[in-house]
Amino acid sequence: MSERVNVKKKKSPKSEAVLPTLGPWGMLRWAWTQLTSMRTALFLLLLLAVAAVPGSLFPQRPANPAIVTQYIKDHPDYGQLLDSLQLYDVYSSAWFSAIYLLLFISLIGCVVPRAIAHYKAMRSQPPRTPARLSRLPEYGTLVIPADAGIPAPAAISSAAELLKRRGYRVDVRDRDGARPSLGAERGLLKEVGNLVFHTALIGVLISVAIGGLFGYSGQRILVEGDTFVNTLVGYDQFTPGTNFQSSQLQPYSVQLDKFDITFDRESKAKFGQPIDFTAQVTTKENPDAPAKKEVLKVNDPLSLGGTSVYLTGNGYAPVVTVRDAAGNIAMQGPVVAKLQGENYYSSVVIKVPDAKPEQLAFAGFFLPTAFVTDKGVSFSGDPALINPQLSLNSYYGDLGLDAGAPQNVFELDVKNLTPLNARNLATKGITLAPGSTYKLPNGKGSISFDGVKRYVGVDIHHNPGQLYALIFALMAVAGLVTSLYVNRRRLWVRTGTHEDGRTMVEYGLLARGEDHRLAGEAAAIRKLLSSEWHLDATEPAPNASQSAPSGTGNNGGADTGAARDQQPSPDDHEAGFIQSTAGSPESKKDQ
Repeated sequence: MSERVNVKKKKSPKSEAVLPTLGPWGMLRWAWTQLTSMRTALFLLLLLAVAAVPGSLFPQRPANPAIVTQYIKDHPDYGQLLDSLQLYDVYSSAWFSAIYLLLFISLIGCVVPRAIAHYKAMRSQPPRTPARLSRLPEYGTLVIPADAGIPAPAAISSAAELLKRRGYRVDVRDRDGARPSLGAERGLLKEVGNLVFHTALIGVLISVAIGGLFGYSGQRILVEGDTFVNTLVGYDQFTPGTNFQSSQLQPYSVQLDKFDITFDRESKAKFGQPIDFTAQVTTKENPDAPAKKEVLKVNDPLSLGGTSVYLTGNGYAPVVTVRDAAGNIAMQGPVVAKLQGENYYSSVVIKVPDAKPEQLAFAGFFLPTAFVTDKGVSFSGDPALINPQLSLNSYYGDLGLDAGAPQNVFELDVKNLTPLNARNLATKGITLAPGSTYKLPNGKGSISFDGVKRYVGVDIHHNPGQLYALIFALMAVAGLVTSLYVNRRRLWVRTGTHEDGRTMVEYGLLARGEDHRLAGEAAAIRKLLSSEWHLDATEPAPNASQSAPSGTGNNGGADTGAARDQQPSPDDHEAGFIQSTAGSPESKKDQ
């Protein structure tokens, strides 16, 4: 018995399903389908935002190579590892570029097929009229009295005109037949808005890429009387794009004639705070162009040579003259003072590498309006130039500039310098008022405080894709709003003639996707048709049963309740109009 069972089991094994192999071409098609899906595009967009985060966490080499070099020195344990991962060049790294390009390809792969399909849909006729309109989410009936003189073909024609005026695409079917109908559709702008949104995203990506490849930015400090010429040597700091060429720089010039600041002198809480900045400048589009007087203000940049010049900072620049031990002028001119505290309290660093026989240096602070406390501590009591004072310590020795290593002009490394003047030395510090001179100890030279000028900091930006990025961003917003607020709807109307001469009308609406306003549209359509044919558009109670229309035309709807499910009697001539073959495969396909 057991042998029989075993034999029987051996004779009926279940064959395992074998999946067909895709092959190289099939794998490529599968990979392309996955890449061009909307889910992948959204994932890549999120991944791009995450990939940009390290650019704000670590110093970036294009912005300031010196800071990156110092960062690697300060973190020898992991600094080189971060450099090998291109975390100091995030926006030009291979992995960031790969995400960017994949997102670009994914969006194009999403948009192009959908645009082609939507173009075909716009050129095609609305769908065929379903056999049973009563199965649609919104359904209603109207009865036109026989004495109205509106036959079925005329009713369908007038309904078509009304729907066209309401923005529907209308296609009338079997106009001269016994039961003419029409199919109408509106809301194709929803998909257009969706396509515009995704196309605009591609445009934004292209615009940002153009700006990153061919744009540049730089900074320059201008003291009153100085001139900036748009050349590489004219910048204090310059950040080029990946494909930047020096030939892109148009040699325009900007000269700072005068800089004025208006301080608050009325408010007690904000007394002394600057409230307005005005820079009087002279510009030239090129060396041979005529000079032009212009005004540069905060948030009101100048447009020159395809760049935007912004006013970003300001301060004071004491004018000094430094003589060496032989009495020769080793340095003369304004020195930019860096803002450090309230009321324009500023630090000052003066490096004099041309002094002989030994180089000189000074470090201290500048006060536009100096006050001294009981303990002899100086502070700035007002931002205006009321009582300017320059307080310095002096040094001599090797400044380290001959080695060619870059140095910060606002910082002084005193490790290899010998102090001459300082508060803790017998010689004390140097305190100068405009027009005064101080002779350095040991015959090292002298320093004179000749006066004070103002300076401004300007940012120069050139981004050829900036305008296009703005245009595409606005297009994206418009497309998104359109896709959210426009609904895709389809509407069908069918008419027929009753044996007693009345014209029977039924209509149904269907939304593509969720549409909470479809019921309101159905009510509006009913009101529109009723008004056109002078009928009573009052809806019955939801549970009211549908009765045979009377000669006066009882225009009750059959939208919900028992009226939709009630089976008419065989001798009711309206049964042939209302009853349909909704369960047939063709009807299901139409709906």
